[in-house]
Amino acid sequence: MEQLLPYNIHLKSNSRTLRKTMTKPEIYLWSKLRMNQINNCRFYRQKIIGNYIVDFFCPKYNLVIEVDGGQHYSDTMLEADKQREAALNNLGMKVLRFTNTDVLTNLNEVVAGIAENMDGRS
Repeated sequence: MEQLLPYNIHLKSNSRTLRKTMTKPEIYLWSKLRMNQINNCRFYRQKIIGNYIVDFFCPKYNLVIEVDGGQHYSDTMLEADKQREAALNNLGMKVLRFTNTDVLTNLNEVVAGIAENMDGRS
């Protein structure tokens, strides 16, 4: 049974909007995550966890997957992502980050990396 995660109800509208307006890399990765394609596990997209909306989440493994565009590499965003990751880690989550370029040019390797990080976690 999946554990009930804390979430900010005020982010529901944003989460729905993000699901409707996924980026090209997110769409590509979602095509490999949806319908239990990796280790027969369910993934959610644009899932609210605490005060954050994560790109993808697998509850069985408490695994968060983030697909980062260029905006994530400014000093401000690097610090925000560090704080976000620490907060998610404190909830027992493991966070994997991939760049847009990784997803668009090495999708099979990204999927293999996700599956690898699921092994031994549960």
